[in-house]
Amino acid sequence: MKLRSLSLWSAGLLLLAGLLPGLAAAAAPGIPALTVTGTGAGQSYSLTLQLLILMTAITLLPSILLMMTAFTRIIIVLTILRQAIGAGQSPPNQVLVGLALFLTFFVMSPVIDRINTEAVQPYMAGTIETTEALSRGVVPLRTFMLDQTRESDISSFVRIAGGKGYDKPDDVPLSILVPAFATSELKSAFQIGFMIFIPFVIIDLVVASVLMSMGMMMLSPVLISLPFKIMLFVLVDGWSLVMGTLAASFYR
Repeated sequence: MKLRSLSLWSAGLLLLAGLLPGLAAAAAPGIPALTVTGTGAGQSYSLTLQLLILMTAITLLPSILLMMTAFTRIIIVLTILRQAIGAGQSPPNQVLVGLALFLTFFVMSPVIDRINTEAVQPYMAGTIETTEALSRGVVPLRTFMLDQTRESDISSFVRIAGGKGYDKPDDVPLSILVPAFATSELKSAFQIGFMIFIPFVIIDLVVASVLMSMGMMMLSPVLISLPFKIMLFVLVDGWSLVMGTLAASFYR
């Protein structure tokens, strides 16, 4: 898992560096970063423009994780599940984010392995240039996003951008594919969350009806239904079902 995490960070840095125009042409010269003067001759230190851009690109990695991977769908479904159970802040946000991150690495492992094998490792070995590494590295990520994106969402953003459509899916630019993919992920997440929410709503309705029929209207139905919802979720092995369903939803 550690190696896959490092590969994801390397691939993300590589992709981000290529999205910035003129990176390959500006990689050779250096820009003055610091000049030290003393009684003798001054000494200057330079920082290559490529390294400066790569360090700046680190700040965009969270956006890549959120908008171009499986993280969005997973974290939304887990948050809806916690809301459906009604257990307050249990599990806490840190646990949900941790589960979402590791499940994202699990789902994205084939994509990460392809990027690492086809782009990152040859680039680190110096056998290919930056532009070629970017061309190779973006293919697995583009394929993953295209498989999860609805055609209607792509058509909507093409229409918004004033385009006339594309002959094949590979012609769709990232400027349209990324927001279309994010929109499709939101739709899928809420669809899965709706299916998860229904059983817990039924339990709340049954408990509320029983309490009203017994004349116990002052007693909160949530207080009574919470143990039943937790017991039902544990008996059906709910966490395994939710995790398995989420992972399988990306490879249907």
